[in-house]
This record gives sequence, C-alpha cells and structure tokens, in this order.
Amino acid sequence: MTINRKIAVATVVATVAALTAAVSVRAGGDKIMFPAEYAKGAVYLTLDRPENKQVREYYTSQAAIDAAKKGAPLPTGTVITVVQYAAQLDAQGNPAKDSNGRFVKSNTIQGYTVMEKQAGWGSEYPEPKRNGEWEYQAFRADKTANPNANLDGCFNCHKPQASNDFVYSYDKMKVAAR
Repeated sequence: MTINRKIAVATVVATVAALTAAVSVRAGGDKIMFPAEYAKGAVYLTLDRPENKQVREYYTSQAAIDAAKKGAPLPTGTVITVVQYAAQLDAQGNPAKDSNGRFVKSNTIQGYTVMEKQAGWGSEYPEPKRNGEWEYQAFRADKTANPNANLDGCFNCHKPQASNDFVYSYDKMKVAAR
C-alpha cells in the first residue's frame, strides 16, 4: 500500500470515527422513537384540557410508578407517554361531560408527547437547560415526529420540577393504582 493510500485510508477511518462520536453525543428529541408499546403501561393520570378541548391520558411503566411510590428517582429507561384525545363536543361546540363532570373523550387521537430517561442523556446541554437525563419529543397522530414542536419549551417548563425528577405528574404516580 502506498503512503498516499495509507493516508487516505487513515483519513477516512478518522472521519468515520469522528462522525460516529458526534452522533453518539448529540442532543435532541430525535433520540426518542415512538413508544409503540406505551398502551401496555399503566394509565396513571387523565386530565381534561379546556383550553384545547382535549382529554389527555398519561402512561408509564409499573417500575416508574413503584419508584415514585418510594419517593425515588424514576429508573433509567422510563418513558412517559401522553396521548391527546379530542373531547366529544356538544351541540354548542363545548366538551361533553360525563356524570362526574369530566370530559368525554372521543376516539380521535390528536397527538402524543413523550419524555424518556436514558443514562447519559442530557449531558450535552448547558446546566440552565438540562433536565437530568430526560429528552422530549412530540408526535403527530400518525406517530411521526412533529418537526414543528417546541422542545425547548418542554425543557423550560419541566426545569422547575427538578425535585420531582423533572416530572410534573410525579405525585400522581405515587397514588396510581396497581
């Protein structure tokens, strides 16, 4: 092998190694794949959202719920999926309510929001933005990532929840039924 060829091969190897390293430490919601198995988890919270006429169901694993019940941080690998359903509307266009005064959800899913915790995630972010080892992603109803989602808003909103492992609904997990 000639010296020029050795240099060319070494350059290619170094470039591939650098690109691989850059990809492995990237930050962003594209780390999160749509959680196809989310419905096998537990629904630990249902919220009526009057501002957008939605019913939201929060899913996570039993391991996450068990950790919250102990007051512990949620385990690595925790995925929280929020399914956003359109509420059924009455003749005036207002959300229909059941006998308990809660919105009646339709079968129309409007989107999903997901937060996932993995070891080492978040280390690329500066401290004012970092939410522990959490990343966020929004998905459309067809389960594709929503490129218009403001994921910085997720970080900013969840940052004050550091004492609850950056999860607003942490206390709701503590009281979730098994």
